Amino acid sequence: MSADTAHAHGSHDHVHTEGGHGSVKAYVTGFVLSVILTVIPFWLVMGNTLDNSLVTTLVILVLGGVQMVVHIVYFLHMSTKSEGGWTFMALIFTITLVAIMLSGSVWVMYHMNRNMMPMSGHDMTNQMR
Repeated sequence: MSADTAHAHGSHDHVHTEGGHGSVKAYVTGFVLSVILTVIPFWLVMGNTLDNSLVTTLVILVLGGVQMVVHIVYFLHMSTKSEGGWTFMALIFTITLVAIMLSGSVWVMYHMNRNMMPMSGHDMTNQMR
């Protein structure tokens, strides 16, 4: 059977040069890193490991960002070389939007907590006069 006939019948080799699927080792590595990056924040909060809640929040946000990078690299196979760099540009746009949403959410929650907490007994006494 000639090469043309083999190609016509669909028995040709698939060669993936860029943007292909990852190996089993890469998926296992990504999974293990994801589990570790999930367990650490859980341990920080449940064990009340850090005394300062602001530091705990910042550590959790950083670990969440690292976990996003792990998912992008190991599971979505995004890099600067795939699809002529367009996926990398989409990644930069996504990271910008996520950073705006995270910082805005933390800002709103902080101000909601500060401005809507019940008044202390001293404040209530002064308000009734």
